[in-house]
Amino acid sequence: MKTAEGNIVKLVADITVLNNNNVMLVKYSDKNKYDHQSGWFLPDDLVNFGEDPDDAAIRILNEQLSIGNAKVSLDHVETFTGNDKSWHIVFHYICRTAEIPDIKKSDDVEIFKWFPLNKLPPKEETAHHGWALYTIQSVTNH
Repeated sequence: MKTAEGNIVKLVADITVLNNNNVMLVKYSDKNKYDHQSGWFLPDDLVNFGEDPDDAAIRILNEQLSIGNAKVSLDHVETFTGNDKSWHIVFHYICRTAEIPDIKKSDDVEIFKWFPLNKLPPKEETAHHGWALYTIQSVTNH
């Protein structure tokens, strides 16, 4: 997507999936699709053209992790200029589950893991210099 001035805009949705005091993080198979980043991410993807960000969050959980009928709520929106000079608008969602869902990961997801909120992976093992950790902290107020 481009602004009137021709600048590229990327709309992104990510979801902090919580079960009690645990959060799910994923590693993606195709690092190129995720800004050549490796490490742990919150489940995320670009919002498709014309797609409502709420629908994108639900789609991401369903497509990547087979979590259907998820209830998501928007926590906050963040904006910044990425390394590629594009303007990122990120919709941070939260999904609280009463039970650990039965996950069937897609081929896009290399691995997923539940982490206790008090034992998250180190910043060095988290994509984008620990961005998921900052988001988790913001969403959960930890």
